[in-house]
Amino acid sequence: MLERLQYVKQRFDEVSDLIIQPDVIADQKRYVQLNKEYKDLKALVEKREEYINVTGNIAEAKEIIADGSDAEMVEMAKMQLDEAQDRLPELEDEIKFMLIPKDPEDAKNVMVEIRAGTGGDEASIFAGDLFKMYTRYCESKGWRTSVVDLNEGTAGGYKEVIFEVTGEDVYGTLKYEAGVHRVQRVPQTETQGRVHTSAATVMVLPEAEEFDVQIDMNDVRIDLFCSSGPGGQSVNTTKSAVRMTHIPTGLVAQCQDEKSQHKNKDKALQVLRSRLYEMELAKKQEEDAKKRNSQVSSGDRSAKIRTYNYPQGRVTDHRIGMDIFDMDGVMNGKIQKFIDELQLVANTEKLKESEVF
Repeated sequence: MLERLQYVKQRFDEVSDLIIQPDVIADQKRYVQLNKEYKDLKALVEKREEYINVTGNIAEAKEIIADGSDAEMVEMAKMQLDEAQDRLPELEDEIKFMLIPKDPEDAKNVMVEIRAGTGGDEASIFAGDLFKMYTRYCESKGWRTSVVDLNEGTAGGYKEVIFEVTGEDVYGTLKYEAGVHRVQRVPQTETQGRVHTSAATVMVLPEAEEFDVQIDMNDVRIDLFCSSGPGGQSVNTTKSAVRMTHIPTGLVAQCQDEKSQHKNKDKALQVLRSRLYEMELAKKQEEDAKKRNSQVSSGDRSAKIRTYNYPQGRVTDHRIGMDIFDMDGVMNGKIQKFIDELQLVANTEKLKESEVF
């Protein structure tokens, strides 16, 4: 393992030199990639230092015990040895997972799209509940959320809501939330007290940089219209809302959140770029998932991934068969347990494939 970590240290030293070179700083794409690599390698170099210290402590403690001339020192050495030997397997596992090649998309910010599915008004209410759940989760992570576009439901919630999330390793965390979320509960709109099943679809799009996707604006039709609020009432009389249609693919993106037409154009273009990028990424993820038959792939948008069963107070993630009996907590953004387990399963699959060890 130390040999592998020595290579990591050499690469860290190389990257440390590269990111201060003027020609690298001038190349935005390369500079961003190298900065990300620097950060990942720095964490590994710190683990390497700990590994050297722990293995050194084991060797030192064994020498003192073998010598046996000082009873007090031997007693202390035994304690040091126990502590170091307990830590070593944990540390090796941590390093193994850190050495798994990282998905370059994981560091990206995202656009999250939540759409009400089957279930009418209740599906829109549930889409609104999911939106609250994710915004609270993002708050707990210190991430910033910003609504790009929304279409309110007639009885509350949203028929569709699109929001941007910016922060650290956002896509690598939220990508496991993509898929169909199903709710089983007595709807607010139901007078007979019967349990209904409704659904909403969540899409998580890695935010594409300009250098990731080149869009020829000659291929884009731009329509301007007045922003509308609840009930379809015009909230301003100027045509500040923007709809963009990418003619070759038929993809549409719109934004009416900002008062400025210019800002709405920028946001709509950002969504369009991310959708084009995600379209290509989804194909790649599907191919990768087929290769390793992954149960936590984020490629299949139509897969039912989670059920929120209100009568039983149970949330079930179907990919990993995990139940959490804390409906209020989950709906208030406490979804980290699901994400941790999904990341662990995905990393374990990658570890089996990789030739790290």
